[in-house]
Amino acid sequence: MSWEDEIVDKDVKNAGLVISDRINRDVAAQLDLEEALEASRYDTHPYTSQPKEWPPLVEVVDTRELPSVLIERYNASGGEGTALCGIFPEIRRAWATVDNSLFLWRFDKWDGDCPEYSGEEQAICAVGLVKSKPGIFIEAIKYILVIATPLELILVGVFCAGGGDGTDPYAEVSLQPLPDYTIPSDGVTMTCITCTKKGDIFLAGRDGHVYEMQYTTGAGWNKRCRKVCLTAGLASLVSRWVVPNVFKFGAVDPIVEMIVDDERHVLYARTEGMKLQVFDLGADGGGPLKKVTEERNLISQKDAGSRNANRASKPSIVSLSPLSTVESKWLHLVAILSDGKRMYLSTSPSGGSNGNVGRLGGLSSGHQRPCCLKVVATRPPPPLGANRGVTSGALSLAGRSPTEELSLKVETAYSSSGTLMLSDSSTSASSLLLVTRDPSIQSSGGFGFSGRTYGALRESVSSLPIEGRMLSVADVLPFPDTAATVQSLYSDMESCGFEGLVESCERAAGKLWARGELTVQHILPRRRVVVFSTMGMMEVVFNRPVDLLHRLLDSSSPRSVLDGFFERFAAGEAAAMCLLLASKIVHTDYPISRSVSEKAAEAFEDPGFGRMPQVGGSTSLTANGGFGMGQVVQEAEPVFSGAHEGLCLCSSRLLFPIWEIPVVILQWGSGSSDAKCEDGVIVCRLSAGAMQVLESKIRSLEQFIRSRRNQKRGLYGCVVGLGDATGSILYGTSSEIGVSERGGNLFGGYAPNVDSSNGWMSSKRQRRPYSPTELAAMEVRAMECIRQLLLRSGEALFLLQLLSQHNITRLTQSFDANLRQSLVQLTFRQLVCAEDGDQIATRLISGLMEYYTGTDGRGTVEDISGRLREGCPSYYKESDYKFYLAVECLERAAVTIDSEEKDHLAREAFSFLTKIPQSADLSTVCKRFEDLRFYEAVVRLPLQKAQALDRAGDAFNEQIDANRRENALAQRKQCYEIITNALRSLKGETAHRPTVRSVPDPASRSRYVRQIVQLGVQSPDKAFHEHLYCTLIDLGLENELLEYGGPDLVPFLQNAGHQPAQEVHAASTAASASPGGHLGKAIPSSGVKHLDLLARYYVLKRQHALAAHILLRLAERHSSDAEDVITLDERRQYLSNAVLQAKNSTNSDGFGGSTHGIFDGQLDMLEGKLAVLRFQMKIKEELEAIASRMEDSPSTPHSAPEDPSSQRNMNTDDNLVNVAREKAKEISLDLKNITQLYNDYAVPFELWEICLEILYFSNYSGDADSSVVRETWARLIDQALSMGGVAEACSVLKRVGSNVYPGDGAGLPLDTLCLHLEKAALERSVSGAEPVGDEDIARALLAACRGAAEPVMNTYDQLLSNGAILPSPRLRLRLLRSVLVVLREWAMSVLAQRMGTSPIGASLILTGAFFREQTAVLNQGVRDKITSAANRYMTEVRRLSLPQIQTEGVYQGFRELEESLMNPFSLD
Repeated sequence: MSWEDEIVDKDVKNAGLVISDRINRDVAAQLDLEEALEASRYDTHPYTSQPKEWPPLVEVVDTRELPSVLIERYNASGGEGTALCGIFPEIRRAWATVDNSLFLWRFDKWDGDCPEYSGEEQAICAVGLVKSKPGIFIEAIKYILVIATPLELILVGVFCAGGGDGTDPYAEVSLQPLPDYTIPSDGVTMTCITCTKKGDIFLAGRDGHVYEMQYTTGAGWNKRCRKVCLTAGLASLVSRWVVPNVFKFGAVDPIVEMIVDDERHVLYARTEGMKLQVFDLGADGGGPLKKVTEERNLISQKDAGSRNANRASKPSIVSLSPLSTVESKWLHLVAILSDGKRMYLSTSPSGGSNGNVGRLGGLSSGHQRPCCLKVVATRPPPPLGANRGVTSGALSLAGRSPTEELSLKVETAYSSSGTLMLSDSSTSASSLLLVTRDPSIQSSGGFGFSGRTYGALRESVSSLPIEGRMLSVADVLPFPDTAATVQSLYSDMESCGFEGLVESCERAAGKLWARGELTVQHILPRRRVVVFSTMGMMEVVFNRPVDLLHRLLDSSSPRSVLDGFFERFAAGEAAAMCLLLASKIVHTDYPISRSVSEKAAEAFEDPGFGRMPQVGGSTSLTANGGFGMGQVVQEAEPVFSGAHEGLCLCSSRLLFPIWEIPVVILQWGSGSSDAKCEDGVIVCRLSAGAMQVLESKIRSLEQFIRSRRNQKRGLYGCVVGLGDATGSILYGTSSEIGVSERGGNLFGGYAPNVDSSNGWMSSKRQRRPYSPTELAAMEVRAMECIRQLLLRSGEALFLLQLLSQHNITRLTQSFDANLRQSLVQLTFRQLVCAEDGDQIATRLISGLMEYYTGTDGRGTVEDISGRLREGCPSYYKESDYKFYLAVECLERAAVTIDSEEKDHLAREAFSFLTKIPQSADLSTVCKRFEDLRFYEAVVRLPLQKAQALDRAGDAFNEQIDANRRENALAQRKQCYEIITNALRSLKGETAHRPTVRSVPDPASRSRYVRQIVQLGVQSPDKAFHEHLYCTLIDLGLENELLEYGGPDLVPFLQNAGHQPAQEVHAASTAASASPGGHLGKAIPSSGVKHLDLLARYYVLKRQHALAAHILLRLAERHSSDAEDVITLDERRQYLSNAVLQAKNSTNSDGFGGSTHGIFDGQLDMLEGKLAVLRFQMKIKEELEAIASRMEDSPSTPHSAPEDPSSQRNMNTDDNLVNVAREKAKEISLDLKNITQLYNDYAVPFELWEICLEILYFSNYSGDADSSVVRETWARLIDQALSMGGVAEACSVLKRVGSNVYPGDGAGLPLDTLCLHLEKAALERSVSGAEPVGDEDIARALLAACRGAAEPVMNTYDQLLSNGAILPSPRLRLRLLRSVLVVLREWAMSVLAQRMGTSPIGASLILTGAFFREQTAVLNQGVRDKITSAANRYMTEVRRLSLPQIQTEGVYQGFRELEESLMNPFSLD
């Protein structure tokens, strides 16, 4: 398809609106016959005739004599026998009886065959034809001939056989006697027989009763055939069988005519005495016969208000005819009188115009049962002048004399589908008067229509001479193929009055003539009737308006005649008929010549016939020429030419029967019609033949319009050259003609410019008018849109035919319930114009292609693609062709064993799909690629489609509307999900459909995952990268993510963890911070994992400093919710890892060597934070221990945090327990700085040991004399003494002192500790509260100083030198004992250090266990210092005012120490 023939969806949609509007207007213009008759009451010209220059409206196309055998038999009877005649249009046979013989022959052509049936001896008195009920006779018997004699009622089977070529289904008719179906008449002579479409047989007896002849298979005791009287009561039956006929003196009024309304299921009967009887057959026609009413004086009712009511001659009813619902909803019966008048009757209490509803209410009239019979309207007889040749124009009844009005003498009449035929014998030469609705008046609003006469019924009158007397008339029904097409198209048009089209397709098609010839002449052939007269058969044809135009063009009539035709039918209707002839889509009895077709095309384009496009509705002038003040000024709008109107009319009438009707229907094999959608089977509503006929007509019309465009004929030639290939007026809006500057017309028309500030025309100037070129361009644009709609409609019909040929029921079996429901509700308009229709068509084509590409080898893609590409390229585009070629390759690959061939086919399919990324349905295709393990296609195809769906990059454009951006991103994510689903399938976390491939082993699975990730990372689509990264995290594929992630992985993890990139890089330049620095911000639980992965990524990439910073953030983060609570132990783990990464920081992190100091500062900061965290954990443990101890011993008093004295007096410690637990919970939530730990937790709960550790850790220097530290130590020692005495105090001193001792003794207040402990030890020893050893305090102090004896010795020297501090001799003696211990330990530690032995070994040396020469290794300076101290303190011992027995031991100790250090073998 070339670009010029491509279908533009917007143009088709706009054209669809025009067609819908045109169809609605046509439906609205179809007036009910009752309304037309009501309007015609005020019309003085109810009848018209055609111009003499025109071809005749009615023609006799053939006359035939009666069969010779019939004439001979009639003559042999001397003209005195019983003779009846009639026509059976269902089998295209005429019939006649002579006495006991029945003759049948073909009425539309003479084939030399005239079978005779004479199986009975009595004369035949009535004959009827009924369709055979199913299941009773053999299938070959389609119809039953009902023959009545005075004694018997006989059924005869009728066989119909087609000709050899199959074109004539009625070529042969034979009669088959049915001896088992003969019953006696019981002495009743039947006058007429009528039958229903269901096969019921009703007979009218001369006794005035109605009978039914019932026939069955006769199983069991039931008779095969019987006669039932439907109108007689019990008294009548008794009288009939008991009282002989000779004693019956009452007058009998026999029934002479009986007809059936098969649409409304009503039976009408007319008696010889002009009584009309109405019988109800039930709502569905299967109920028992019920007499509704009987009217005797209908003619008197008609003449009640007439001035001729007193005339001597009173007309009689000649004929009755039911009115179809196509003609009227409220008028049910027409009675034709002998004077040519017509009475229209109704069986309803109120009509459409007289009742409370009109045509809309009439839709339900078919469900109303008859309850009366009344005259609603009368129609005057046609003028007598028609007999003598009627002149052109309207015929007035106003000036006729009474004698002329009574001059018609109708012997027989026939009325059907809006056509009336009267046999007039008012003159010596009989004539046939034919009355039909005038289509020209119907189409235009002229000829005197105005006000109350608008829509009045006007009829054309024609007259034909006839030899003899008319006996019977019948329509020549269309052939079955034509009738089947019409019925398939119009059977579901209930909303437009076609709900009666449910009987035989031939009769149903014939009823469409009542809708008007203009609306059905494109689909129905010329109407034909056959007239049976005493002199032979005559076939009469009614020329349609298009036939008249055909004859005018074929005879080269003068232009004035064609002008008159266009004027009479209006330009639009005449142009539509020109299109029918030019495109040769009208059914004609003779071929349309090329000359006629070209002349019709020229007339269609001739502006003289159809006018040029112009501006309408642009003035406010009144009829008198002045301005209508206060009237609304209509905006100037273009009025297109008659050619455009004709194209719209022709297109809308072609599409009318299918436009708003579903394309498929549901059928149920059994069950009720209210079954669910999924219970039925889907079939096409239209038959294949109907779709083919309609498609041919639509394509012919489109091809004609296209040919005129290509030849630049008509208005196409006026606008040639405007626009270019990209902005032509034929395919789009062209700036050169100003269409883009104006708006207001459906196809690009415009309204003149208006000042937007106040809405009035600037400077009160008139709006700029349309130029002729602009008007022509607008019309051409509109016609081009209609052409595209026709092209699309033809393709839609072709597609439906193809689906029907391939069994649409099978193709839709896999549809889910929602899709089936959408398909069943899909109308043809939606299929052509709507996006939903295009989507469903795509799904149907998919089902068709699956049928061909299946594994059972039904065909190849090439087999069906050629037909689809040729027949419906707008539904099956080149992209679809490539897609299904790819699917075919995948199907072949799935069954191929050879791995190389399989890979080749998969790559070939991938090659096809890469050319159509946007059109491919990847949701199913990529699963096939997964089965083949061809993951390159699984990754690249969805990414290509995502890019094709969002070429403008709306998903990343922050400047556009948020909804638009979200929609674009949603479309992309649908494509991304195809790739991530493949990952889930490999991971085993999705319900993937079963495949023929085995599950891959772990190594292969890992390889496939790696391939998908690597291919995905290679794509430049950043949005997909984020989607892929999230999926890998969700699936637990962190290792693959960190190993193969792209360069945007870090920003992704940072953003997911709410970590700005500049903050991460700032970590590389951050100096050491306070151990109790700022706490982290809250991080959502979803971001924790991303930050954890980011830290792992930095470790993997050897960027240890950045990893340490991320780990620090994780350790410091706040808990965002109750479920996301991080424990202190987890924080410690994060900080420990951060310290480890900070220690591993090297130049490989990407920073220069000058930054080592920065890394050192980071390490110090992290280590400090880790230490503070350890304090916090220790405090938490202490708080929990306090709460537990108090719960275990609630009666034990415990000092309170704020006021210990008041807390001791409390009767319960429950409050304190709760406070401790609340504080423990509080301290567990997040990190606290060191100040908070000290002031808010450690001090209030008297955790003095921790307080000391915090003070020493923070290098507290708040006061010059370290009073806080001394006081804290004192409180700690007091707390220990109260809990466990001196032993506990010494233990605490050893533990805490060793932790905080810096190595130089400056950190511990040794003087305070020493004095405090020595005093306590003396007091407890003296009081006997606790035995305290002489060495306990000294050794505790040495342990606190980590074995450093010199600072301890200095402390004791300081205390002993100050007599004010130690006034008590006992206390001084105790301190001297401790000094002795310190000196000994000092000497042993020095010796051990020099000798490389332990202090125990050194003590052996000092006590003489080793050679004395070994003491020479003792440092001479230290020896002198210790010796001097020992000597000094010996003197101090002697000075004590205590008994010698108490001091002798201490003295001897110092002496021995001095002597051991001063031996002659000591070496410097």
